[in-house]
Amino acid sequence: MKDLLANINKAFENRIRLGIMSALVVRKSIDFISLRELLDVTDGNLASHLRALEELGYLSVEKKFVNRKPNTTYAITREGMESFKAHIKALEELFKQQ
Repeated sequence: MKDLLANINKAFENRIRLGIMSALVVRKSIDFISLRELLDVTDGNLASHLRALEELGYLSVEKKFVNRKPNTTYAITREGMESFKAHIKALEELFKQQ
């Protein structure tokens, strides 16, 4: 049991971070507004979770202007994908034990 729990990544324990990573696994990238609406969270709350995942190297960020408005787009990094897959696999293994 300890081995299974050791592979659970604490970075993904929060529902918002789990939602961010899940959205990025199925999409190549997603902009801030779309992600905020998808997860139904406030700007500040989403920004803090995105920053934490970015600092861990799990997300890449691209800032640009679209029709003279700032647009920030997020994508999952290779490290982020590997870490998230390992986390999901650990959860699956944990459920198999039940």
